[in-house]
Amino acid sequence: MGYRVAVFEVEGGSDKWLDGHRKDTVPIAEALRARGVDTEILCFRPEWMNDLHSHLFGRFDAYISRVNPGNIPGGESEYFAFLRGLTEVGLMGFSHPDQMLGFGAKDVLAKLADTDLVPDDTAAYYDFEALYTNFPITLSRGERVLKQNRGSTGEGIWHVEVNDPRSFPVGQPLPMDTVLKCTEAVDNHVEEFTLGDFLMFCVQYVLGESGMIVDMRFMPRIVEGEIRILMVGEKPMFVVHKKPAETEGAFSATLFSGAKYTYDKPENWSELVDHFQAEFPKVKERLGDFEAPLIWTADFMLDTLPDGSDGYVLGEFNCSCVGFTSNLDEGIQEAIADEVISQLTARGPGVADTESVFPHGLVSED
Repeated sequence: MGYRVAVFEVEGGSDKWLDGHRKDTVPIAEALRARGVDTEILCFRPEWMNDLHSHLFGRFDAYISRVNPGNIPGGESEYFAFLRGLTEVGLMGFSHPDQMLGFGAKDVLAKLADTDLVPDDTAAYYDFEALYTNFPITLSRGERVLKQNRGSTGEGIWHVEVNDPRSFPVGQPLPMDTVLKCTEAVDNHVEEFTLGDFLMFCVQYVLGESGMIVDMRFMPRIVEGEIRILMVGEKPMFVVHKKPAETEGAFSATLFSGAKYTYDKPENWSELVDHFQAEFPKVKERLGDFEAPLIWTADFMLDTLPDGSDGYVLGEFNCSCVGFTSNLDEGIQEAIADEVISQLTARGPGVADTESVFPHGLVSED
């Protein structure tokens, strides 16, 4: 076959195993090698960028990123610039950084608010003025969830409800002294704020280059759990039912907060899976016409439709570095290898374009 693929990791982080790798990195590499793909696991450091480019340029056809953004030395932007540079000289990215940003950012919910996946009153705020102006109105209509763009494991995701003895008109901005009860998903802890104080607290979420916060309706059936579809490309591999801890007010479905995970086959959730796959062309259109990421998840919450039947509301996508170590015996790494080879074959034969010029001032030393 003649393809060569690099798999990127970074040193350190809680996602590493005894050998220094993620538990799922080596199985992916072995599955590729079993199909005749020359595969090398490489470590990214910012000071090694030129050396890595020289090593890969003209010799490798693709890269697979297995890097948790929170572990990247120097920050996400430098690593993503490195990956973009590789795609500019011909390597196929699994996944391209723009693809990861497009699918992974929380504002996908606002971008999909005109589809059947997300409530139509979902909004994204990119500055404090929009948050300050609009959130007091949306909160007047009922309980809300605010989700920051950064963070993981539920950090900066708040269930917000009015906890004030006064009554307020629906659709009118709540006064700044309105008392709120706020529960953070990271560990289900509760804090009491006035609306004005809470908005000032949330300034941190809208500052900076990627600052943004999503405002969406609270789904009360979250206590029944989230349903996660793990995808390889456009193929559903398994479904995880993530049920929050059985404590009062708990709504977080992260393992850190005590949630229980149950793994199931996609066919046992066919109504949800079929609905999502039917809507997926709209998802791609709204998110920049990218193909599906290599390894990613779609998380849903249960809802009740007007006729009393179950509905499903999208909570988020994850695609930067989704792990699947609990299901290594179910052929996922083989499906990943097949997807990589399929996309490389569709692109056509040949190693990366050796006539290309190194981007960003990088020069091959060979």
